[in-house]
Parts: sequence; structure tokens; C-alpha cells
Amino acid sequence: MTALNIDQIVPGRHDIDVALEALPHVEAYLARRHERDTVRVVVDEHEESVVVPRGVVDLMARVLALVAAGESVAIVPSHAELTTQQAADLLNVSRPFLIGLLEAGRIEYRTVGKHRRVKASSLHDYLREDDHRRREAADELSALNQEMGLT
Repeated sequence: MTALNIDQIVPGRHDIDVALEALPHVEAYLARRHERDTVRVVVDEHEESVVVPRGVVDLMARVLALVAAGESVAIVPSHAELTTQQAADLLNVSRPFLIGLLEAGRIEYRTVGKHRRVKASSLHDYLREDDHRRREAADELSALNQEMGLT
């Protein structure tokens, strides 16, 4: 398997404005129709529509929220294999820091010749575990603050 080229959306002012206008409508639609597993989307001015899985529209709403906030967005399939630089960029860490995580066994990878390849799903697992650890640490600090009467 070859490494993935990651294309990303880097929003300009127009993209941000369009996303800011569209996002509340998409979120309201999804809130009104929360029990549905498909969504009909109008694709042109002649009212032509197509039915898509609800998860796709949920993902679109998340992308719109990021674009509205001026954030760059990339969609990476979970089976994709990334170079160490791509993986580091997605985690927003340095490549040497990522290599440390790989060598410590915190993130799964495989070697291809001399090169490491990281599955996107392994990055996702690491992020989920890291978020869980952070929440536990924050809960522990909060409990200590309450015990000490600081809050």
C-alpha cells in the first residue's frame, strides 16, 4: 500500500462566509430529523436531489463548522497509511515527537523498507485514548480542588 496524498481545504474569506451561513441550516435540519438514517440533499437549482447516508451529512456539518472557524480540513480514510510527517501534521506535533510515540508503542505502525507507515485508524485510536486520559486527569484535579476547598 502506498502512502496517501492528503488534500486539504484551506478556507478563504468567501469559504468561511458561506460555511457560516450554511451551518445553522444544516444543523437545524439534522436536529429536526434526528431519527432518520438517510438525508435527501438538493444538488442543483432545478431541485434535483440525491439520498445520502445521514453520517455523511453529519460529517459535512462538522466540516462546515471547521471551515466556518477558518480551520483547514482534510478527510483521511481510516485504512490510509500515512508517512510520519503526515501523521505528525495531523496530530499537530513534531515528527521527532511522533517517532517517540511510535517507538514507545503508543501508536501502531509498520515499516516499508526503511520508512515507517502509520495507519490513520491508529492515529484515531491514539487520539481517543489521549482524550480519555486528559479527561481523567482533569476530573482528578477538579476533585482535588474540591477536597482542598479551592473551588
